Amino acid sequence: MTLWRVAMTAAMLAGSLPAMAVEVSVSASPITQFKDAGIDQKVDSLIFRGGIALVSQDDTFGGLSSLTMTGPDQQATFVSDRGNFVSGQLAYDDAGRLFGFIGTWIEPMRNSRGDLLPRQYAKDAESVDTVYRNGEPVAVRVGFENLTRVADFALTDGLPGGPAREVAIPDWLTDLRTNESLESLCIAPPASPIAGSTLLLTEEALDEDGNHRGWLLGQNDKGPIGYQNSPVVNPTDCAFLPNGDLLVLERGVSMLSFVMNLRRVPAAEVRPNTIMAGELLLSATGGSIDNMESVAVHTAPDGELRILIGSDNNFNDWQRTLLLEFALPE
Repeated sequence: MTLWRVAMTAAMLAGSLPAMAVEVSVSASPITQFKDAGIDQKVDSLIFRGGIALVSQDDTFGGLSSLTMTGPDQQATFVSDRGNFVSGQLAYDDAGRLFGFIGTWIEPMRNSRGDLLPRQYAKDAESVDTVYRNGEPVAVRVGFENLTRVADFALTDGLPGGPAREVAIPDWLTDLRTNESLESLCIAPPASPIAGSTLLLTEEALDEDGNHRGWLLGQNDKGPIGYQNSPVVNPTDCAFLPNGDLLVLERGVSMLSFVMNLRRVPAAEVRPNTIMAGELLLSATGGSIDNMESVAVHTAPDGELRILIGSDNNFNDWQRTLLLEFALPE
């Protein structure tokens, strides 16, 4: 049992986690091919580092919409379409290959009173990132669609939970009560010109020029921001690189097949009153992908910076929960 698992068990016994948190068994099968690339081969502007397909017999596992790293030793948390935190540890072998998601716990999110979210309309979590204070992870920030809002949840030993702390967002965003509203949320790192600001991007709320509306929440960098619209795809998640460059994951459907793009926006272009248009790093369709909805950046055990891209199976048997990993060429 890892130290993280010991901490989780102790927290459960101490009653610091809701009684409805449950441990689930998740199995993983390796993915060794992406498009025409094998492991460690270049694919478009990235290097494919492999991946896994996740499966669980527990019907609460699935619908994974976004991913963030929450602590040391590759601790990570997904948020799901049904208002759950899905927390565990990314497992790597001695060769630096991702081979599993272990020690998996599922915990329902709660409202500001500490009560379970009352209905599906309030549970649709679509984005998450980690809030740091003095270099330490202290909370996760979650974006919801349908009942559109943003809320923080405290981290205890890398595990999110407890009552929601609502984060103020503009009225125009709160008023978007659809499943195509707030889709992406990410927090700028210290190296960014807008360090500490939270970027919010919508899926289908377009401005008068047809671009995706967004907003920056920050002390000094606050206000409207846009993202250039593209045919077929919409932004579905975002993540910052350590140097402040922004990664935007795009997802769509064409000819009954999922489409995925990953774009990179230079740090200097992520600022209020601009329309961001990123450079295409990766594009895929067909059997190599599924409904790709999450992107996260982390440092692998071997010290390499990695990009994780995950899929949301929508709790459908015919869809897959994929977690693919890529590196940037040096």
